[in-house]
Amino acid sequence: MTVSIDRSRSLEELERDRWPAPPPDATRLIATAHALRSRPVGTLTVEDLRLLIRQDIGLAMLLPLAVEVLRDDPLAEGHMGEGDLLRAVLTRTSATWSAYPELAKQLTDIVSGLSDLPPDLRSVVERFADAVPRS
Repeated sequence: MTVSIDRSRSLEELERDRWPAPPPDATRLIATAHALRSRPVGTLTVEDLRLLIRQDIGLAMLLPLAVEVLRDDPLAEGHMGEGDLLRAVLTRTSATWSAYPELAKQLTDIVSGLSDLPPDLRSVVERFADAVPRS
């Protein structure tokens, strides 16, 4: 599946939804998420994708980009360690995978080829497999 997203545009532009500025006492996570929404999606790092996806922000645009990364490097890591992007993606709700069945299939193909995973990541993969709607 080729993603046809204008990577020069931000989530705010792509979703046509500009969030108000975060409050002055916002946590670093909230401030960072707000800032990342205004950056072109093509400039987002693995860590940026991980952070936004874990917060369920911009999934329609970011999950396809994350799957592209994972196809090339299933254990791509941000700041949390090896496989943290995969963990962020796989732990989205079963409703997410019902909404994006093609992405779920691609992820199933990606994780089926993985071996020697740490036990915690292996359990995430197993929970994902149980949550994905069967076609």
